[in-house]
Amino acid sequence: MSQFDLIVIGGGPGGYVAAIRASQLGMKVALVDKRETLGGTCLNVGCIPSKALLHSSEKYEAAAGGHLADLGVKVGKVSLDLAAMMASKDKIVSSLTGGIDLLFMKNKIKRLTGTAQITAQGEVTVTDGPDAGIYQADKILIASGSEPASLPGIDIDEDKIVSSTGALSLPKVPKKLVVIGAGYIGLEMGTVWSRLGAEVEVIEFLPRILPGMDQEVASKFKTLLEKQGMSFQLSTAVKSAKASAKGVTLSVADADGGNEREISCDIALVSVGRKPATAALGLDKLGVALTDRGQIAVDEDFETNIEGIFAIGDVIEGPMLAHKAEEDGVAAVEIMAGHAGHVDYDAVPGIVYTAPEIATLGKTEEALKDAGIAYNKGVFPFLANSRAKATGHTEGFVKILADATTDKVLGVHIIGHEAGTLIHECAAAMAFGASSEDIARTCHGHPTMNEAIKEAALAVDKRAIHI
Repeated sequence: MSQFDLIVIGGGPGGYVAAIRASQLGMKVALVDKRETLGGTCLNVGCIPSKALLHSSEKYEAAAGGHLADLGVKVGKVSLDLAAMMASKDKIVSSLTGGIDLLFMKNKIKRLTGTAQITAQGEVTVTDGPDAGIYQADKILIASGSEPASLPGIDIDEDKIVSSTGALSLPKVPKKLVVIGAGYIGLEMGTVWSRLGAEVEVIEFLPRILPGMDQEVASKFKTLLEKQGMSFQLSTAVKSAKASAKGVTLSVADADGGNEREISCDIALVSVGRKPATAALGLDKLGVALTDRGQIAVDEDFETNIEGIFAIGDVIEGPMLAHKAEEDGVAAVEIMAGHAGHVDYDAVPGIVYTAPEIATLGKTEEALKDAGIAYNKGVFPFLANSRAKATGHTEGFVKILADATTDKVLGVHIIGHEAGTLIHECAAAMAFGASSEDIARTCHGHPTMNEAIKEAALAVDKRAIHI
């Protein structure tokens, strides 16, 4: 079997979902990935293992920190078994990646293991691994994902100076962890190790955390993280990082270049973003056009400037999120098959899985102001929500932004318990063009955290009931 309707390069959420959907549509499909397990960065060394550690560390902190005692649940001396925690994480990952194998068998998708290179239009060469060889396809879909970015003067060794991959498998709790970059990945991993006992300091070049997210939410979140024990140096540049047997020495300075100083730590986590993983694909030889940021340029059908070669997910423009890649993959293969396919990038949720969580959807206040769009804002705090009071999760708020003329919901921003779950009510509403009045008129069960969404929608028209 060397001739296919579609060859997908990359077995992450975008690639494997696209392969399954293409098979459902009647295509003969092969998928190439250099890992022995499917699921890409997300399932293997990203979304899933990080959420497993976030969950485990939150439970540990609740028991060790006395929060359970406040609820009348008394426990004895609590100790950390880090090896068992890591084993639990690995078991979860193994279960999910194995599940994808079963889905591939069910959908009769040919699995190829090795490094893929597009050697000609309609031709993929697997250059190494057990399936090395040349394969032909009518269409090729690039879904190779992304990889951690670094900074000049910093070499990631995954020992003392680690990326998110290394931070998921530290053999012991560091006495001090420095996180370089205050994006969602760095803050999530910093939270894990802070809960387990590490001193965590975050260094960020910009004067704020969570660049691109709503400023009001980010400011509130920074305050909450400081209460949890994390510290921040904002408007600070990292010039270099040198590892030794004793740890890591960082050379830092103010963003404007002044006040140079050194910081010592046991582990430094470099979390300054991600970049498209396209270097090994041979795109330059084929003449595939790239954007100014090094992403693959595609049209509205996800097709590159080379006929028959498509791209989705982290290698093209848009948020580098697993669920965005999945939607891209489904839309791309449906379009290939002659169906309608579309992704509304204004309705792609962004979620930070800390405690409390952050969830954001659509436009921020800053984006609306920059665009000159008049809007109304409704904010409701969880402190006034009955379910939040009953469960002790009163931190945070819901903010809804609606067009001042039409009342159409333009953005929703939540900081609070399980915000990542709550946001999807708003995603469904925005997908159908809802107004804040539509959400406000929808009956919400009582007592639920979702009532805060209804109240925020009421607050857009200044008629919230419970505050």
